[in-house]
Amino acid sequence: MSFQAESVIKKALRSKAERQMFEARYQRYAPDLLASIESVYGHQALRLMQELLPLMLDFYKERSEDLRQLDLERMLRPDWFQEENMLAYVCYTERFADDLQGIHQKLDYLSELGVTYLHLMPLLQPRPAPNDGGYAVQDYLQVREDLGTTEDMEQLATALRKRKISLCMDLVLNHVAQEHQWAEKARQGSERHKEYFHTYLDRTLPDQYERTLQEVFPDFAPGNFTWNETLNRWVWTTFNSWQWDLNWSNSEVFLEFVKIILYWANKGVDVFRLDAIAFIWKRMGTDCQNLPEVHDITQALRAVVRIVAPAVLFKAEAIVAPDKLIHYLGRGQHYGKVSDLAYHNSLMVQIWSSLASRNAFLLQKALQNFPEKPTSASWATYIRCHDDIGWAISDEDAAQAGLHGESHRRFLSDFYSGNFSGSHARGLVFQENKRTGDRRISGSLSSLNGLEIALEQGDLHLQHLSIERSLLAYALVLGYGGIPLLYMGDELALPNDYSFTENPEHAMDNRWVHRPRMDWNLAEKRHDPGTSYGQMFLGLKHLIETRKMLPQLHAAQPAWVLNSEIPAVLVLERPHPMGHMIQFYNFSEHHMQYPIHVLWERGYTQPLDHISGTHLDLHLGYIPLAPYSRLWVTNQG
Repeated sequence: MSFQAESVIKKALRSKAERQMFEARYQRYAPDLLASIESVYGHQALRLMQELLPLMLDFYKERSEDLRQLDLERMLRPDWFQEENMLAYVCYTERFADDLQGIHQKLDYLSELGVTYLHLMPLLQPRPAPNDGGYAVQDYLQVREDLGTTEDMEQLATALRKRKISLCMDLVLNHVAQEHQWAEKARQGSERHKEYFHTYLDRTLPDQYERTLQEVFPDFAPGNFTWNETLNRWVWTTFNSWQWDLNWSNSEVFLEFVKIILYWANKGVDVFRLDAIAFIWKRMGTDCQNLPEVHDITQALRAVVRIVAPAVLFKAEAIVAPDKLIHYLGRGQHYGKVSDLAYHNSLMVQIWSSLASRNAFLLQKALQNFPEKPTSASWATYIRCHDDIGWAISDEDAAQAGLHGESHRRFLSDFYSGNFSGSHARGLVFQENKRTGDRRISGSLSSLNGLEIALEQGDLHLQHLSIERSLLAYALVLGYGGIPLLYMGDELALPNDYSFTENPEHAMDNRWVHRPRMDWNLAEKRHDPGTSYGQMFLGLKHLIETRKMLPQLHAAQPAWVLNSEIPAVLVLERPHPMGHMIQFYNFSEHHMQYPIHVLWERGYTQPLDHISGTHLDLHLGYIPLAPYSRLWVTNQG
C-alpha cells in the first residue's frame, strides 16, 4: 500500500479497528483492482485509483453495524453461498405479493419452502411501458414507485437477513432507458454525457458494426442502432430503441456504477445479478459479446465490493456458449476474481432436450464437455426463468451424440410449441429469426411438461407423468451442485397464463405467458396430495429437505458425469470425503433396469437412496428405475 493511500485512509478513519479492517481488505484487493483498470483504462488507472479510494472510504463509513457483522461472518465462511442448504426463489414482486410490504406477509411461505436467497425482479425505477419488463432503468437509485420506497426495500432486506435469506437485485449494466438523466442530459447538449453512450453522426460505423452483430429481438427491435432526432445522431441500442447502450470505455461510466452498487449494498442487497453483462464492451469485427474487457471490468467492480462490502456476491447473467460462459466465473488471470455465480444455461437446455427426446445421451456428452468451474464459485442451476428458452445446443455436442445440431434444435422448437406429433407440451414460439432459423420458446414448467393438456383431457395418468417430469427436472437442478433457482409458481405447477394478451403492455411479448400472478388460493391447498399442485409442492419440498442433509451437494464439489449404459438414463457421481454420492435420472416414461455393477465397482456395498429413503437390493442384479425416477444414492456403511 502506498504512503499516499495509507495517509488518505488514516485521515478518513479515526477508529483504529475500522482502519485496520479497511487496510487489510485494501491490501488484499487493491492489486486486483489496479490490474484490471490498467487493462481497460490504461494511463487513467492511477487517477482512477485516487478517485476510488475516498469513494470507497465514504461508503465503508456509512455501512451499518449489522452489515459489517455480516461482512465479517462471510469473510470467515467464504463458502456460505455454496452450502447444500442454499435455495433461491425467483419472482416478480408485484406478481408474488403486490409490493415490497406485501413480501413481508409471505416470508413464512418462503421459509416453509426452505428459501435462503430471494431474487426480486426487477426493482429499480423503469421508464413508462414499454420497458422490457422493467429492465429499461430510468433511475438506478430509486425503487419502482408501484413497489414502494427505498425505506421499504431496506426494511425488507433487514427482515430477510433475520431469517438468513439473502436479497438479490437486478443491475442492468449494458444500457439505460432513454429517459435516464444521463441520456436526457446528452440530448440537452452535455458533451460529457454524450460520452456515456455510443453515438454516430451517420451510418458509416454502425453499418460496419452491423456486419458481425446479432439481433436480440428481431421481431420487434431489428437492428442495433436507432436514429435520435433530438441528439441528431445514431445511438447504439442493442435491445430496444428506447434502451441506450452505455460506453464502458468511458471511465466515468465505471465510477457511476461503483456508486450505484455500493449504495444498494449499504441498503442490504446481498447479490447483484449483472444483467446483460456479456454485451457491455464493443469492438469492430466482433459480435460485441464476451470480450475480454468484460471480465476486466467485472474484476474491478468485484475488487471494490470486496474492500467495502465483502458480504456481497455477483451473479453473471450471461446466457452464452459453455466455452464463453466459464470466463464469467474466471479463467487465467481472472480465475476466482470475477462473478461468484453464473447461470448454467446449458444444463437447463439439455434437461428440456432430454425430456423431449426421452434420451439423456446428448445431456451426458454436453456435461462431460463442460469446462470445470473454480472451486470458489458456484453455478446457478435452473429449469425455468422469466426469459424464453433458447436452444443453445452446440453442433459439436450434437455430433458426438449422433445428432444433427440444426435439426435437433428445430425438433425442440416444434416439440415445445406443440407442433410435433405426440408432443405433450404447450408453449409459444418467441422471436423467430427467419434468417438464422432460430426459434425460442415461452411457456411455464407445467405446461411445457404436459400438465395443461392432461388437465384438459381429465387424464389422471398423464397428469401424474407431467408432475413426475417436473420433479425429475428439479431433482437434477437440486442435485447437480450449485444454488438451485426455484422460479415462482413452479412449486405449485402453475400453468400458462394467456391473459397477458389482454394487457397492452404485455401483449407483444409472449414471455408473459410464463409470468403468472401467484395464485394464493391455490397455495392454501398446497398440502393436498390429491391434487396436481399439492403433489408438485410436496414432492419438491421433500427434495429440498433431503438435499439439505447431504454434504455431497456442497457446490465446491465437482459433478462427475458417468457413461450411462442406458440412453434414457443420466448417471452422475459427486465425490466427497464423507463418501461419494451417485445419482440416477430416468428421462423416459418407461420402467428401466440399470445394471447393478455400477454400484459394486464403486464400493457402494450398502446403497441407500435418500429421496425414497429405501435401500437398494444388490442381489436383485439391477437398479429398478420407475418412469421419470430420480435417485440420490450414498453408501450407508
